[in-house]
Amino acid sequence: MKRITLLQSILVMLFSVPLVSIAADRVGDFSLLDQAGYYHSMSWYDDHESIALLVQANDSEELESVLPEFMTLKAKYDSLGVQFMMINPQGKLNRQAVSERVAEYGVEVPVLMDDARVISEALGVAKIGDVLLYNPKTFMVDYRGHISGARVALDEILAGESVSSPAIAGTGEAVIFEAVATPSYASDIAPILAENCATCHREGGIAPFAMDSHTMVKGWSPMIREVLMTKRMPPGQIDGHIGEFINDMRIEDDQIRNIIAWVEAGAPSDVEAIDDPLTKLVWPESKWAFGEPDYIIKVPPQSVPATGVLDYRDVAIPIDIPTDRWLRGSQYIAGDRTVLHHTINSLSYPGERRGRLLGGGNPDKASITAYIPGQEPELMPANTGGLLKAGSVLNLNLHYTTNGRETVDESEIGLWFYPEDEVPEERMSGKCACIFPQTWTNIPANDPAFEQTSTITVGKDAEIHGFLPHMHFRGKYMRFYADYPDGSHEELINIANYSYAWQLRYTYEEPKFVPAGTKITAVGAFDNSSQNPMNPDPLRSVPWGQQSWDEMFFGAVNWKNLEQGGDD
Repeated sequence: MKRITLLQSILVMLFSVPLVSIAADRVGDFSLLDQAGYYHSMSWYDDHESIALLVQANDSEELESVLPEFMTLKAKYDSLGVQFMMINPQGKLNRQAVSERVAEYGVEVPVLMDDARVISEALGVAKIGDVLLYNPKTFMVDYRGHISGARVALDEILAGESVSSPAIAGTGEAVIFEAVATPSYASDIAPILAENCATCHREGGIAPFAMDSHTMVKGWSPMIREVLMTKRMPPGQIDGHIGEFINDMRIEDDQIRNIIAWVEAGAPSDVEAIDDPLTKLVWPESKWAFGEPDYIIKVPPQSVPATGVLDYRDVAIPIDIPTDRWLRGSQYIAGDRTVLHHTINSLSYPGERRGRLLGGGNPDKASITAYIPGQEPELMPANTGGLLKAGSVLNLNLHYTTNGRETVDESEIGLWFYPEDEVPEERMSGKCACIFPQTWTNIPANDPAFEQTSTITVGKDAEIHGFLPHMHFRGKYMRFYADYPDGSHEELINIANYSYAWQLRYTYEEPKFVPAGTKITAVGAFDNSSQNPMNPDPLRSVPWGQQSWDEMFFGAVNWKNLEQGGDD
């Protein structure tokens, strides 16, 4: 009879017992949308002791068998500093199906939807029905595995003790992650960065460092992983499950997986420096997006002190053109974007009082783009424009913030006209689902998700082209819904993680038809809690106001009436 060596015995045990990886791995911060489209950042929960994540999948018997115990844990520990959620590691699924399944469970627990599957893999998810105890302060998994060990682990965490059994193998269906070979820098990674990142991350760009070589990218690779995991970049990300927009800057799920796999492999290069694709990128020499403008508006120089709080400035600029012209496009170039935060623009015809802001009014009147962080130059759709009359006045409402040094902002606005003998036949219109002081409700102190709503009505059959939300530092999300005359309801866009630093206009790839009588409702939420790092004062009841420490609610909607002539 053969003797079994100690090594053989160990190997037998290893291969006969289901294993999970060591729990106390540093995953890092991450953010995901839940089944209802609401954004969850784990660092936001750093006032909690732990986040309990139940691994969910539709039609899982294991999940249904452990769910009652999970809810029992929730009932006991929810008020003790533990946040309870589920996470679905199955990739981009029909979110509605998950919502319906959770409703059948009869529980109110958000399900984090891991579309790219990188978060679940980083967490070490192994089995459906497993529970993971994630520390939002250290970004580590303190416990991973069967729910039977979660209660003891939670007691130890709340007592400030180390978890005695950080991993217990689960019994549910295995979660399999496809192995990703180390992607090629030249073929896989550099093209993604060139298309999605380098426009801003370049010498003279608006981003703080350049992605102009493998050396630079490798140096910043840990941060690249972090901003992808937390959805901080690319900026202005929206819920990709709703609508298709030209300026949806999200990176595709498979591309995210490739970048993270490449970073975790050490960010290697497979080309010589002389052949580095990022070093070969060429950028337009002109600052103007559509060639040299037909007319340039010089904004009067604005002196900005080093410190202090500045009132909004109103500047009226006559537009000196000899004849009326139809406007095709415009671009606002900030002289010093470190201090110019945004402008609000309106146009007054000769002898007219100051024009309306944020949509509405005369659809024949030209609209000149404002400056907003991240705003793209605007070019009207074909055969669409507004009239700029000779002698018109551009009214600018300028918002500056000091940055510690004295400076002078000398901004320019480029205008592009249709040929003098060409009159575009179609006009842009729109309205703002806005809340002004007379209908404003103050945001309560310490409220993490105070919602406000405003509704507008589309008066004629129209095609919606885009949306422009505006809130201040406490802005959390803004969602637009349509209620149609036939009684149906549809969500149009979900700006799930609103950022005051990136107030983008979101434009449909293809305009969306809405019949006359459609009601469009903007639902916006404000985070006035201490968990909002941008919040100037969580103890304050916040009024409407122009300064960023107060709040606003503007949900501008731009559309084109299918029957031209007049407004709604």
